[in-house]
Amino acid sequence: MPRKGMRSLCFQSKTPSSLSISRFGGGGGTTTASSSPSPQRTPVSTPTRRSFTDSMMGQIIDSAAPLILKWDPESSNYAKVTSLFYESKSEAQRFIKCVDDLQKAMHFLVTEDSSSEKLILAQSLMQVAMKRLQKEFYQILSMNRAYLDPESVSARSSRASARSSTSDYDDDGDDDVRAAGDSISEVEQVSSTAMAELRSIAECMISAGYAKECVNIYKIIRKSIIDEGIYRMGVEKLSASQINKTDWEVLELRIKNWLDAVKISMRTLFHGERILCDHVFAVSDSIRESCFSDISREGALLLFGFPELVAKSKKIPEKIFRVLDMYTSIFENWPEIEAIFAFESTAAVRTQAYNSLVRLAEFVRAMLSDFEASIQRDSSSSKSPAHGGGVHRLTVHAMSYLSLLADYGGVLVDIFRDCPPPANASVPESFFDGSDSEESPAPEISLRVAWLILVLLCKLDGRAKHYYDDVSLSYLFLANNLNHVVTKVRTSNLQYLLGEEWASKHEAKVRQFASSYERLGWGHVIATLPENPSAAVISPEEAKTVFRNFNSSFEEAYRKQRASVVPDSKLRDEIKASLAGKLVSAYREFYETHRITVASNSNNVRQVASIVKFTPEDVGNYLSDLFYGMTESEGSSSSSSSSPSSSSRRRHWRIR
Repeated sequence: MPRKGMRSLCFQSKTPSSLSISRFGGGGGTTTASSSPSPQRTPVSTPTRRSFTDSMMGQIIDSAAPLILKWDPESSNYAKVTSLFYESKSEAQRFIKCVDDLQKAMHFLVTEDSSSEKLILAQSLMQVAMKRLQKEFYQILSMNRAYLDPESVSARSSRASARSSTSDYDDDGDDDVRAAGDSISEVEQVSSTAMAELRSIAECMISAGYAKECVNIYKIIRKSIIDEGIYRMGVEKLSASQINKTDWEVLELRIKNWLDAVKISMRTLFHGERILCDHVFAVSDSIRESCFSDISREGALLLFGFPELVAKSKKIPEKIFRVLDMYTSIFENWPEIEAIFAFESTAAVRTQAYNSLVRLAEFVRAMLSDFEASIQRDSSSSKSPAHGGGVHRLTVHAMSYLSLLADYGGVLVDIFRDCPPPANASVPESFFDGSDSEESPAPEISLRVAWLILVLLCKLDGRAKHYYDDVSLSYLFLANNLNHVVTKVRTSNLQYLLGEEWASKHEAKVRQFASSYERLGWGHVIATLPENPSAAVISPEEAKTVFRNFNSSFEEAYRKQRASVVPDSKLRDEIKASLAGKLVSAYREFYETHRITVASNSNNVRQVASIVKFTPEDVGNYLSDLFYGMTESEGSSSSSSSSPSSSSRRRHWRIR
């Protein structure tokens, strides 16, 4: 007969003190006069006392036999198809107690008489009991999969409370379960009960030397749950070549699945499995570690290995934001990763997660360098100047890119923490004085963003000179593009990186560009009028000359500027108001002072109309039509409507 478990009995630290003679009052047998009682004597050494103890051990073994044999799955169909723990929890409690007592009795007998027939019987009973408990352990794990899913386990308790909690099979355990059911959901109640049953079985089997059988069952069932969970969340094992061959749309979908998978895994899947493992095998730290490591390691390595593959794949601009999402996910979950996979045997998981962080950070740094280079070498802009001095597509693309990057300010700080700024990133103090916001990340991130914007603006400055023969239009181009930059900064997290002072200085620069546009585009029109139109003393012929000069200058300026564009409504209104304040006001004064003089010295009304072509309201209306951008087809289809001599306007500008 195999004598499995006897080796472990010889190394148990427990002693059968609870089953010793003292349990029965300490007496039994007689003493002679020459052997008077003494506190130093060891009464158990006498043959009579040992015989009595042997008899007591036999009684324990005999009393355990009926209950253990009743549930022998090989001796009756009832025991084969019925679950002990499902049928009667109180009887299951007694069964566990019988096995514990049986193990103590065996421990005593193996030290006193290893050839005892009772010891052989006890070993046979122990094997039957272990088969029964193996079957119960498997049934509880498999039948309660829905109640032992990581989400239910996570909701039940934290790892700390699970470690310190005691078995529900103490006295009045059933009452405790019923009391708990009054305050927790049915799912959590079933989960709690199943966890307590698993723990009591595990402790009993480990104590009896059957840890391997118990652990093997646990690993097989629970690993399948982890693996299935990872697969159902869309995380599959892929090679680097497969990632490279995957279309971006498909890869982006995989990344989105991965982001959801990390969130669920850290909150429920691995977290709940760690709680369950810690609770069931609380009696042994080494078994807890071995179980959780073997169950979770493969799935966790698969999960945290995916970002590294993505980071090593081909670089495309759109990928940086998903890479930053992946970095953020690992970065924010790092405390949980370290806590859940704290064992030495799960160090490979922590290492893989860290390696993915490193690779993702390298990818981001490389992509930002590529982004800077793409601005500097942009050549398409030379062939496609912005219509009417409007916002160029390079500006729109670059600022959209940077404003989205600013949403990742926190992780960018971590990514660039130990990286020196580029050697050529020398930002003038007048361009960037740092952020004054308390929420600003580290200065090195602000410096990098400021540098990238400076590279963009320098590129635009060069393009402005190349695009437009009309210098005024080049200034309007610079005003529009810089205004777009400042607006993007104001309306995104870039404001926390660059600060209020940066934005204010560049808003002032926009006004300077707009002022230069007005001076160069309309200054010659304003110059046709006297400096003080109402006080100027001029002859009727001189007045006619002023009107004629104004007419020709205004018509010329209007023809040049009618295609100009100012997309931003606020900037457009500011430029219009400024032009109206200078041009319309001066013309109104001259018009009201000298129109009558011209009319009185003219022969007929037609002659007056040819000299005084525009009323102040006409000038204001023409100005109000500017900066919406007239296309070439619009200009050629109706020359009369594009001429300032037309008095029909859809938009009117009120002069204040």
